[in-house]
Amino acid sequence: MRENTLLVRVKLPEATEVQKLEKKSLVSYIYIGEPVNQTLYGNNSRIQLNDAYATVGDIQQFVVKERQARNEADRKLLTTSLKVDMNTKMGIVTDVKQQLRKANALKINYSTRKVIRK
Repeated sequence: MRENTLLVRVKLPEATEVQKLEKKSLVSYIYIGEPVNQTLYGNNSRIQLNDAYATVGDIQQFVVKERQARNEADRKLLTTSLKVDMNTKMGIVTDVKQQLRKANALKINYSTRKVIRK
């Protein structure tokens, strides 16, 4: 069940070695991809936090809010999942990862589609 309305297109890359996240309640999602409404927002990759577009500078505050919304015992178990469109340039992903590092959000997961290779 999706909690957020996607404002960006995200076609996940394929992977063969995939693991499921165990406690999805401890996962915060960051979406990166082209805007759905390109006539209004252009076609450059955008970041979506919860139900709104955001900038790279908003990520640290997002992490702080996500931590505060959780139980104190669960805060150190939080995982940030990056759902990045397969055609997104790595520059924006690197910027997001640097902000996560500054916010001490070091558990990062990359969401993918599972593909079985023969």
